[in-house]
Formats: sequence, structure tokens, C-alpha cells
Amino acid sequence: MTIAGRFEVRAILVLGLAFSCCVAESTLRRGLVGAAGPTDFNVNSYGAKADGKTDNVEAFMKAWVAACKSDGGPARLVFPKGTYVTGPLVFAGKCKASKITVEVQGTIKATTDISEYSSPEWILFESISGLTLTGGIFDGRGETVWKYNDCHQNSDCQLLPSSIKFSKLTNTVVHGITSLNSKSFHMHVNMCQNFKAYDLTITAPSDSPNTDGIHISSSDHVDVSHSVIGTGDDCISIGQGVTSLGVTSITCGPGHGISVGSLGKYDDEKDVSGVVVSNCTLRKTTNGVRIKTYSGSSPSKASGITFQDIIMDEVKNPIIIDQNYGSHKSAASKVQISGVHYKNIVGTSTSDVAMSLLCSSQVPCDVELVDIDLKFQGSSDKEKSTSSSCLNAKVKTGGKLNPPACR
Repeated sequence: MTIAGRFEVRAILVLGLAFSCCVAESTLRRGLVGAAGPTDFNVNSYGAKADGKTDNVEAFMKAWVAACKSDGGPARLVFPKGTYVTGPLVFAGKCKASKITVEVQGTIKATTDISEYSSPEWILFESISGLTLTGGIFDGRGETVWKYNDCHQNSDCQLLPSSIKFSKLTNTVVHGITSLNSKSFHMHVNMCQNFKAYDLTITAPSDSPNTDGIHISSSDHVDVSHSVIGTGDDCISIGQGVTSLGVTSITCGPGHGISVGSLGKYDDEKDVSGVVVSNCTLRKTTNGVRIKTYSGSSPSKASGITFQDIIMDEVKNPIIIDQNYGSHKSAASKVQISGVHYKNIVGTSTSDVAMSLLCSSQVPCDVELVDIDLKFQGSSDKEKSTSSSCLNAKVKTGGKLNPPACR
């Protein structure tokens, strides 16, 4: 069956479940209403089996539709303790419930047959206001399919499905969950407003391909804090169209660090502004705090970006701007980087070039460096001094600088 065909079948299933659940809703909810607080919808009551082998797509969808369409107050969708298996899921609004809490007490595992995934995600939350997702383990079982990822040699590759995508949500809270071994991105936040995530544990091996911890794009007022992320790619990646983002108290490693970008890969990308990354620790990552844009890009802007109070622990490239990323084009990047502040960034670098600001000749960077102290730490006892490398960067400085800023 073609991808389009599988998507059509999936859509028919979801619509059919919605109709059947609406008909039976009053019966299924009878006996649940009347207690104070939210109305609970237990997935086991809709036929789910926590036996580690049954595909629970149908049962989960029935439970979701009942919760979503419950009228008159908040609802809670409960996944009890145990191990549930499921293929792709779409938890979509618009809901009648005033708020919905999805509470996972056990483990949810993804199916491993890639042909089942007609969309680029495993679990999609879409078009919902007032969603809370809390607790539990989401196991993407990416180790069974990473061998099919060819993005290291094919720039036009199709990524494997992300574990959890949040799309078109408002007033969302995600906390206390664990994401293991995603097939691609662990979480993708797209077109969301007022999104808060904290107390997350995100884990994948250092050699797992494209397993970004949290990828954020086209979203406003997002806050990510107090989490531990270790993956095979960026711990947090910030894409086009992000405004008013706070990243605080993140422990990152292994991985590729915390990145703004890649920007400029596609035409008509939206600007990035108002990003603050603070009080984070990066341990043995490939990069520390990074901004990366494609060469030959269309014009856009990345402005008002602050990296502050950051600890680097044996990081290969602690501070890096790379405007020649994915350099298969000879033209300069037209992504204008301005108002970038690096403040109180300390620790150790495993490269003698601890700071690399390689900006575009078309639109030079505007950067401030204040209180930077990055010492070299190599495999031998021989001491080295760290250095800076700069190209097309307009640099302002203040406080202690180690390495010295290039001009």
C-alpha cells in the first residue's frame, strides 16, 4: 500500500472511531461523572491491554475521543501501570472538555514496522487548548530502525518518525515524562503558543542519528527547564519562526549541544528572536552553544539571542557560530545574526579553538562577549591555551576573556 493509501485508511479509522465513540459516550461515561475534579477515562475501560504485545491504537483512540468530547469540565485520560504497545496515534481537537490531562503511569512502546507510519511522527497532539501531558515512559524503539537512516549521506533524506509532536497547541504543560530511543526527534514543538516543559528525561545513545531531544519551530512563548537530555544529536534545536523562548537549567550530554538552527535551508523562513539559554551544563558534547545557518540561504534574521551562565565540561566546540553549514552552495548565507550575547560561560574545551565565530560575508554578525573563561583540557598532561577564530564578526567585549576575543 502507498503512503497516501495508508494515510487515507488511518484517517478513516480515526473518523470512524470518533463517530462510534460519540454514540456510546454517554454510556461509557456513566458512573464516572459526579466525583469532584476531572472526569477520568481509563484506557483499559476501552479495551487497551498492557501486555507488551497488543497494538492498542483502536482502544487509545476510543478513550481519547470520549475524553475530548466530554462536556462541561476537565477530563483526564489515564494510562495505568504496565507496558502498552501502539502504532501511530493522533490525539486531535477541537475538544469540548475545558482542559485535558494525559497521565501515563506505565510505559508506552512504539511499533517498529516503519510501513505503519504514514505521517512523520509516532504520537501527534494537535489543535488542543489546555493540554497537560504528565508521567510515564515513551519508548520509540529507535534502535530497531536507525540503520535505515541515510541522512549522513543524503541531504534530501526522509527522516524517520519523531516520537511526540505537539502542533497547533495553546496553553500546554508537559512534565515528568521520559522519552527513550526515539526513531528521530524525541519531541517536536511546532506552531504552539504558551508551551511549558520541565522535569523531562530524554535519552538515546550518542551514535543514534537525528535524535534531537526537543526541536522547536514556528512557536511563541515556549519555556523548557529543569531537564536532563542526552542524545545522538542536538539536545535542543531551535528552528525558524521561534520567538520568546526560554531554556533554563538543562543538563545536556552526550549530544551536539544546544543549537539555534539550522536556519536558511528553505525559502521564506520566518525570523528567530528573543531566545535566552541560561544556567545550563553541557558535558562531553560535540558542540556547546551554537548558531548555524546554511550557505546560499534566502534572507531572514536571528536576533536577540542570549547564552548566559553556562558550564562547559570537556566540550569540543564550546562557542560556535557557523554560517557555512551544509556548505554545498558557494553563495554566502543571508541569515542576519545580530544582538547575540555570550555571558559568563566557563569550563573546559577539548579543542584549542574554544570560540569560533564564522559569520557571513553578506551580513556580518553582531556579537557581545562578557566574562568568558574556557580552559583547554586534552587527553595528555600538556597544557595549552585556548584561542578564538573569527570571520566577519563585529565583536564587543567586557569582563574577563579567555580565550582573548579576535577582532
